[in-house]
Amino acid sequence: MAAAQEQATLAQTGCQVTEAKLLGTTTEQTSVYEIACAAGPGYMIESKTPPEAVDCVVLASSAEKIRARDPQAEVGSQCSLPANTDTQKFLRDYAQQAGVPCTVDEASVLGTANDGAITYEIGCADMAGYWIRKSGDSWTKTDCLQVVAESGTCAFTTPAENAALLKSWLAGSEAANCDVTEARLMGRNDNGMFYEAKCAGADGVIARLNAEHAVQQIYACATAQRIGGGCTLTPVPAAPAATEQ
Repeated sequence: MAAAQEQATLAQTGCQVTEAKLLGTTTEQTSVYEIACAAGPGYMIESKTPPEAVDCVVLASSAEKIRARDPQAEVGSQCSLPANTDTQKFLRDYAQQAGVPCTVDEASVLGTANDGAITYEIGCADMAGYWIRKSGDSWTKTDCLQVVAESGTCAFTTPAENAALLKSWLAGSEAANCDVTEARLMGRNDNGMFYEAKCAGADGVIARLNAEHAVQQIYACATAQRIGGGCTLTPVPAAPAATEQ
């Protein structure tokens, strides 16, 4: 325990070790430990200089992706202490810490950036999900409408759930009666963020929202061709050709 805590501290994990086991010694004479922590997931730590630590959630996610491609593939050592095996619980905790306002039904690790920040996808029960990102001790979250607009992918969120999200933001506005069937984030400027909504059985709209997703202005697609290139989800009739006098 003392040796494992020393390595956890040197690796700057912030882990208060509650359980530890020595997994073995490498050919380079470094020791490999699995540790469980008082809060958050545990780690696999190798006593290099400085120590190398990988959290159990990232390890499990990597193994799951490898086995999805090849069920017989070797995935290396995995965390096995009882406190470390429920990785979905840790992901649900992350979603709560990031301020995700939903009941989480699916979650996964998307990847680790060069600066050590880790991005996760969070799926929500019956509503659009999010990407969340942890950098240091800080969390940020991005709704899947924005993720898709920025060429990302939300595997746990359907287009219908993104449409329902935009419809919820339109509540109380002059576009509240729009039964949103498709939605897209068009872009943003200093005045806010612009979303297009395709409405069932009615003309579509473009909505300008502020950072808190409160509606600031609604534009009918028929007259909004100059806003971000105009509507693409709702066909807008071409202007009649001018006739010679």
